[in-house]
Amino acid sequence: MSGLRITVDDLSGPPIIEFLREHVRQMRSITPPESKHALDLDGLRAPGVTFWSVLDGDDPVGCGAIKRLDAGHAELKSMRTAPERARSGIASRLLEHIIAEAGAMGFTRLSLETGSAEFFLPARRLYEKLGFTYCEPFADYRPDPSSVFMTRPL
Repeated sequence: MSGLRITVDDLSGPPIIEFLREHVRQMRSITPPESKHALDLDGLRAPGVTFWSVLDGDDPVGCGAIKRLDAGHAELKSMRTAPERARSGIASRLLEHIIAEAGAMGFTRLSLETGSAEFFLPARRLYEKLGFTYCEPFADYRPDPSSVFMTRPL
């Protein structure tokens, strides 16, 4: 893990673009279309979104973003670890980094939507471990049996 770098990414490089395309493909294969909330590239490049890549050399092995909802509240988006690097600590390290960065940006709350399916259980356990608790839908979300919502103060 010592060779990993977490960096703010402008999403212009082909490797991270392909990494995100694979993320969207994977989410579409698991989640019903009406329950898919992953941002596309344009959404991740929008004002108010900060995106981080986790790089091993020049290769993306993880990513995550926050989207500003209001002055004090941000949403965690696009958390992903390369499947071949799952359970290696990348997501924990990245999420700890994002939580610290969100606090440094002045946010006082960080919330997220993730899937309710078994596939997402490791992600939900990670969020719980890092202080997220289950909550009602926030922002523009509505109740959805395929989604769970979590939040934590910063």
